[in-house]
Amino acid sequence: MKRLIASWMLAGILGLSGLALAEESVPPPEAAAPVMEAAPMAEAMPEATPPAAEPTPAEAAPAEEAPKLDTGNTAWMLTSTALVLFMTIPGLALFYGGMVRKKNVLGTMMQSFAITAMISVLWMIVGYSLSFSTAGMEKGVTNLGSFIGGLDKAFLLGMGKDSLTGTIPESVFMVFQMTFAIITPALIAGAYADRMKFSSMLVFTALWSLLVYAPMTHMVWAGDGGFFWDMGVLDFAGGTVVHINAGIAGLVAAYVLGPRIGYGRDALMPHNLTLTLIGAAMLWVGWFGFNAGSAVAADGRAGMAMAVTQIATAAAALSWMFAEWIGKGKPSALGIASGAVAGLVAITPASGFVDPTGALIIGLIAGVACFWGATSLKRMLKYDDSLDAFGVHGVGGIVGALLTGFFAVEAIGGTAGSMGQFMVQLKGTVITIVFTAVMTFIILKIVDMVMGLRVTEEQEREGLDIALHGERVE
Repeated sequence: MKRLIASWMLAGILGLSGLALAEESVPPPEAAAPVMEAAPMAEAMPEATPPAAEPTPAEAAPAEEAPKLDTGNTAWMLTSTALVLFMTIPGLALFYGGMVRKKNVLGTMMQSFAITAMISVLWMIVGYSLSFSTAGMEKGVTNLGSFIGGLDKAFLLGMGKDSLTGTIPESVFMVFQMTFAIITPALIAGAYADRMKFSSMLVFTALWSLLVYAPMTHMVWAGDGGFFWDMGVLDFAGGTVVHINAGIAGLVAAYVLGPRIGYGRDALMPHNLTLTLIGAAMLWVGWFGFNAGSAVAADGRAGMAMAVTQIATAAAALSWMFAEWIGKGKPSALGIASGAVAGLVAITPASGFVDPTGALIIGLIAGVACFWGATSLKRMLKYDDSLDAFGVHGVGGIVGALLTGFFAVEAIGGTAGSMGQFMVQLKGTVITIVFTAVMTFIILKIVDMVMGLRVTEEQEREGLDIALHGERVE
């Protein structure tokens, strides 16, 4: 029945024209109790085994074999880690750098580079511990450990050459997760591009990483006892943790900083869309590490995650392109690149749970929804999200998170799509939006009071490259 419903939905989507497609709702199936399977990243974390009564000699069973390093899984995770880092530097740096005006290109690209360096150090010192320490966590019990990790892994204490997380070295798992922690705040930079002080950006990013990103990661991926985990929220590779989180933070930042000088009056055109297209292509390639790598194994689920990522991305690129073609009369290079990123965003939470048909529908919906978010919604809510961090990552993340609850396939991820799972996804999405919005607003206001957030009008007119960094692109 679900295949039949999905086929009807796909036919309806392909038959629609105009922007009305973005505002259509997806009809959920009949309610069913969700079946939750442990997500691979939390599966990989070591679990404490509860004490059991000592068996009699007759009952004694062979001791469970300790996990062993799997060289195939390790090789894939080393590759995936490099791919995800490649998404930020150079991918995101070029994608964002090409969309700003020439006088701000170096400052924008430097933000991605500096965030990469700073978050790497913070993650080693305390971020990894706050995100993945499982001390005090217990399935079904809500306590402080449900929301934030402890400090027992600070400075990577206890991590040696032979330490394992599942079947891969813990050092590899740690760096893989570090690359997620890097790109998430780097995405937010698209919302405040052209106008935030570099020093304030560094302080805001450090605080946001520890007070918003780390708790979200812990609640979703740390395993039994995590708040979102026990709730049953499905997020394979970062729909809530990365994209809704960064998109909502970007929206709040855009409102707090206010619009750029000349916004809505002057033509604030991208200076080099060649860089943007190259950056988008790097993001597309790197995203295979992002999604397929989240299986934490070189197995069939990783292969399916790779397949659905490609399908959804292509579908979203086309649906954005055709929506723009119909709405504005011409398809643009910036539009198809943004559509591809929208598809990558939307399939992220679903990539380990859906089949190719579900991925196709998610991609088609996401492309049009994000086009609407970056154009009509932006005008409606009157905010200046410079490079559409919210329009693409916020809207795309919400679409992907919700549709995961409908299109999940039990044979792939252990959970069947249902109205019940859709409601779990909706609840998780709403909590993420509220938590991120409130915390981001508080952090921005504190930084503004202490050191100011925005450059002066003179500096903004001159350009951040010269005003803040003393260099320019000739």
